[in-house]
Amino acid sequence: MSKIVTISTVLDLIEDGALQLDDPVTNYIPEFKNLKVAVSDNGSSLLDSEWQNKENACPIKLVSNDSVMTVRHLINHQAGFYYATTGFSCIDSLIAKQNLPKAKNSDELIKKMSELPLIQHSGTDYFYGTNTTVLGLVAERATGKNLNELVKERITDPMHIEGLRYRLPENIDLLPRFTGRDSVLRVARKGELDIFGPDVPDYDVNHPLYLGGEGMVATADGYADFVRMLLKRGELNNYRFLDKETVEDIYAPHTQKDSPYGYNGYNLWISGESMETKKQGEAGLWIGGGYECTYFWADPKRNFVGIIMSQNNAVRKPGYELNDSFRSAVYQQIWASEEENKYTSN
Repeated sequence: MSKIVTISTVLDLIEDGALQLDDPVTNYIPEFKNLKVAVSDNGSSLLDSEWQNKENACPIKLVSNDSVMTVRHLINHQAGFYYATTGFSCIDSLIAKQNLPKAKNSDELIKKMSELPLIQHSGTDYFYGTNTTVLGLVAERATGKNLNELVKERITDPMHIEGLRYRLPENIDLLPRFTGRDSVLRVARKGELDIFGPDVPDYDVNHPLYLGGEGMVATADGYADFVRMLLKRGELNNYRFLDKETVEDIYAPHTQKDSPYGYNGYNLWISGESMETKKQGEAGLWIGGGYECTYFWADPKRNFVGIIMSQNNAVRKPGYELNDSFRSAVYQQIWASEEENKYTSN
């Protein structure tokens, strides 16, 4: 759930005039000028419906990107970056070989990513991936500060948010990572959390690499405070971080607008009527989640936040239903209480 923090940081920089939504990414990362796009051997997009059997799309060939990649594309997951979980072995193996979390610093990460193809021409489709990681690199290049410094200076320090940061504090251990790959819950072995391939971020204080899409650690309270800032339309603890209009743009429709389940803002899912039909909540909730089943939602109607923190990947039933079940139980109580109060007031 690091992504919305990075996006909010970049939107704050945009308010300050440090960069613009439609700036070309190469203004800040010229190493990406020659990025190629992976297509099938017959020249069609890897995202075409004909490749339901993804192995049939391999081997790939590389073509030039036919559009200018912008900051907006990075925010909206339309730039073409991806994780090592696409199902296309011919590009998953390429990103796994680069082992991005092991880059020594941001410059080496940029070099590694410059050697990878995109999965689509920039601006064409929504494809979830390392776009927000690149967004963090753009913020670093635009300001001359690393992402850790930017988050601390612009978010956590002025709003007095504790428990949201890059790097583990001294004498604090990260909870063990678990997996359900074998249909039983057990500690995950190296490489089983395969979002990047062999490794995930190490959160080591001596490793100066800050991943804008994957690299933060938090307590439930710390993350809830950040989401409360969004609910308060950019302000927390008497400090205004974002303009109200900027926060409204975060939860405005940007991508996946034809989904029957809601729409996507700036990496913030806004629930549709189907959630109430399934008795799991209501339309208009702001929702986000993470790779290891971390989850949050914000209710702008009632002004509260729900947070679930987890270190559990590749879970089995009923694991994937946990977030929906928890939220459903909360709203069953809310609706019952509101109905009771309605009759009491009458």
